Amino acid sequence: MKQFYTLLFTIVTTSIFAQIPANYYDSANGLSGFALKTELRNITANGHTARTYDQLYDGSGISGSQGYIDTHSDVATSSGNQYENDGTILDMYSENPTGADPYNYTHGNNQCGNQSQEGDCYNREHLVPQSSFGSAFPMQSDIHHVIPTDGRVNNFRGSLPFGEANNDDWVSLNGSIRGSSAMAGYSGDVFEPIDEFKGDIARALLYFATRYENTVDGYTSFDMFNGTEDQVFYDWAIDVLLDWHYNVDPVDQRERDRNNAAYNFQGNANPFVDHPEYANMIWNPTPDTQNPTEPTNLVASNPTDNSMDLTWTPSTDNIGVIGYDIYVDGSFNATTANTSYTVSGLSADTNYCFTVKAKDAAGNESGFSNQDCEMTTNNGSSGSSDELFFSEYIEGSSNNKILEIANFSGATVSLSNYTMKLSSNGNANWTATYSFPGGAQILDGDVYVIANGSSTLCNSEEDDENNSITAYNGNDAIGLFKNDVLIDILGTLGDNSVYAENVTLVRKPTVTGPNTTYTPSEWTSFPQDNCDDLGEHTITLSVNDVTMTNFKFYPNPASTSTLEFSINQSTSIQVYDILGKLVINKTVSPSKNWLNISNLNKGIYLVKMSANKQTTVKKLIRN
Repeated sequence: MKQFYTLLFTIVTTSIFAQIPANYYDSANGLSGFALKTELRNITANGHTARTYDQLYDGSGISGSQGYIDTHSDVATSSGNQYENDGTILDMYSENPTGADPYNYTHGNNQCGNQSQEGDCYNREHLVPQSSFGSAFPMQSDIHHVIPTDGRVNNFRGSLPFGEANNDDWVSLNGSIRGSSAMAGYSGDVFEPIDEFKGDIARALLYFATRYENTVDGYTSFDMFNGTEDQVFYDWAIDVLLDWHYNVDPVDQRERDRNNAAYNFQGNANPFVDHPEYANMIWNPTPDTQNPTEPTNLVASNPTDNSMDLTWTPSTDNIGVIGYDIYVDGSFNATTANTSYTVSGLSADTNYCFTVKAKDAAGNESGFSNQDCEMTTNNGSSGSSDELFFSEYIEGSSNNKILEIANFSGATVSLSNYTMKLSSNGNANWTATYSFPGGAQILDGDVYVIANGSSTLCNSEEDDENNSITAYNGNDAIGLFKNDVLIDILGTLGDNSVYAENVTLVRKPTVTGPNTTYTPSEWTSFPQDNCDDLGEHTITLSVNDVTMTNFKFYPNPASTSTLEFSINQSTSIQVYDILGKLVINKTVSPSKNWLNISNLNKGIYLVKMSANKQTTVKKLIRN
């Protein structure tokens, strides 16, 4: 999850959930064709907990999940992408991605019931019609294919197959179409969602065909299914689904976030979101030898002391681009599926040159994009912790012993150089050592949870089990090490005094890094066997400013279209919204000392002003 650390912004916090394990798909490695599909069925069936139909709405009774509130809300994604970001239900049948929605629903209100027109109420839409499987579980409440939609549009779609339609029957307010087939191979009526969500729906259907492989041959009432367990779909259907999946609407960050939330809800993930290449490997296994085209128009912008924003024009490919490799000064830095990326971990006042390569599912790579170079700033800002730290400790009843570490470093961290050590009963030496599993890593903003193998608490949040490192009591010291150097500690080595017995400790949000001296004031204590916060952690974002009384702007509050600045030198102006998103980035001078803010909506903003290696941040109210 992307963090914003360059503002005086103590009212904003960032929360994250335990994500899909890094080794979740390991058993599928090396497979292709329908053998791969069968193994993905095994993976997605293992751990899948059937939920009740009503729990879809709000996750009632499920620890750590709120159902549709987590998976289908119009809120900013971890990459900052959003529609209205108003917290309403994200309905694929009514969302207008380029303008105002025709209507909105809030979670828990206006559930159908009767409907006579769009906007009356919303209900639960089975993308694979419920009539196909006779309302059986877990199909009926599988959140990967049961989505919240407007009741009227749901009614008009009915049990129709999805496909390319002629608009000769009915068109919804957001442009979804019900009409006769415009595709060769099928002559009946079909339902066509808008392009923005075609890939989402295609991946949900591919998931269903995979997860329920052993029974789907009996669901012949759905016109997309051909009565087999292997291909599942008719040729015309798989052609349109693969086109939507790869070309019309590839996976984006919003869908990845939804997939993580769905994993928290029911314990399994959609493999075609995490690995888009699996679809071709199963249903279109012809070897792909064509390289994607080179990315173009790479631009480096919005420099800070330690980061740079990159944007570029997407590449094209005969099957589909699945990602882009980012290079900094000729060295590989990161991979993203998007056409924008923020490179972090840079040094202040340093010139960097960036290039990008595209790649497809078969491993074919494009040539390098154009190179763009830009210098980072030197404003004296501080980022988040540059190191991992303990974020939660559970010393519960019996074997309920759990440790959690968090990563807010700004980058994915491999755990190969980290260990944990335990010292029992006041021993002056460490008596047990734990090494993380091979390949283990923590994404930025994520946590890693190690539990005793016999623990009965929040088992779905576990990333690993180890009885040695969790054989502690409330007087045993536990250390987190990097390259065998202590970086964080619970308790005191060589001291058998009780510091945390029969309690849960959660690191306070104001603590953003490790401490080699155990400090009780850094922790909040909760009762025994409390794991409400396990699998996520929150830190408070803040940066110390240098006060500069000669940096002023007016009017404030502002109801005009411009801000005027009282300055005596060229000044960098960055305006951030309440979520920390950069919305204006300009430089003003004493001779041109105004800034156009006509595009800012009403609300509260933070204005960061930097010049001569000094910075101040002030609040702006836009009326």
